[in-house]
Amino acid sequence: MSKRSAYQAALEQFDKASGYLDLDPDIAQILRQPQRELTVHFPIRMDDGSIKVFTGYRVQYNNACGPYKGGIRYHPDVNSEEVKALAMWMAIKCAVVGIPYGGAKGGITCNPKEMSQGELERLTRRFATEISPIIGPQIDIPAPDVNTGQQTMAWFLDSIERKSGVKSPAVVTGKPLALDGSLGRTEATGRGVMLSTLEALQTMDMEPQNTTAVVQGYGNVGSVSAYLLEDQGVKIIGVSDSRGGIYKPEGLDTREVLKFKRENGSVVGYPGAERITNEELLELPCDILVPAALEGVINAENAKQVKAQVIVEGANGPTTPAADEILDAAGVLVIPDILANAGGVTVSYLEWVQNLQSYYWTEEKVNAQLGQILTKAFAKVWAIAQEKEVDMRVAAYIKALDRIAKATIMRGI
Repeated sequence: MSKRSAYQAALEQFDKASGYLDLDPDIAQILRQPQRELTVHFPIRMDDGSIKVFTGYRVQYNNACGPYKGGIRYHPDVNSEEVKALAMWMAIKCAVVGIPYGGAKGGITCNPKEMSQGELERLTRRFATEISPIIGPQIDIPAPDVNTGQQTMAWFLDSIERKSGVKSPAVVTGKPLALDGSLGRTEATGRGVMLSTLEALQTMDMEPQNTTAVVQGYGNVGSVSAYLLEDQGVKIIGVSDSRGGIYKPEGLDTREVLKFKRENGSVVGYPGAERITNEELLELPCDILVPAALEGVINAENAKQVKAQVIVEGANGPTTPAADEILDAAGVLVIPDILANAGGVTVSYLEWVQNLQSYYWTEEKVNAQLGQILTKAFAKVWAIAQEKEVDMRVAAYIKALDRIAKATIMRGI
């Protein structure tokens, strides 16, 4: 991973794109900084009776276009710089796809894989209570992220509702269906990656049936991306998780790999596939590379070894600015995270809309709405990229910053 922090990388991307907008320096100064950063330290009683103090963050980046919106992650590497970067990317992402949200992000520095279900519940409920003064369906709407999911959101929702005494399902998204979640939400981010990949292949006159793909990260986003791409005819030749990767040139049965991982805790050891490292996986000969793990995995050190023609970013910030330049010079088409993985926040928006009106849609309608929003956004970003002769990341930033800047100017200082 690059020595630059994720936030420095985000600012570098911001500055590069703002130069094409003739953005007022005063407005740029406003948009480069988050509006609010909350850090909380809180005690949790562990199962062995000991007390441990955890640190949590909620960064609200910008709400010119709507309420703050962004996930909550549990990971040992969570820190304020990372959360600030992710909050900025969320603001940009929402503006790219044209949904009425600002950007936020949250997280707790912890290792959830070493914690029991009871400890995770106490952690979530206490964190929800600590940040509750700045959370609300028209203020800031959290969602799942790395190492969090529907159960986390259920605990979070229940804690907020018990504190306020008001039923408010729209206060979080990514909830279980039993608590007014949306059909289609579980697959939403991966489906967005698949749709973005198909749009990218179309622009390059490549047929899905004649392409191969590699997916780094076989969690929710990576696994869903893999089997939905396989459904479209793409041959998935390699996948990985935190323990390592597997490679099979003839193609993997992605749903069987997912079943194997659920039963064994990792894709490593899947029968009939060669074991490889995560680093080797990124350098496999393929048409499509989907980095769906953590940020900074494609950097100045390994970008020249990437052999894919198309990179579709399932994770947030997997490619550093230095790597972007190398890949662009090599003619690699990078579909940036702020467009490629926007399926999750788009269906979160659709879930929020359903919660607010207390009227729920079929999965077909949710998926159709998602498809319309993402394909329209892709077409607009592609058009900007062609017009300005810039890469897709810069084009996406141009589209987003233009929208956020106009909203900020119209509101006034």
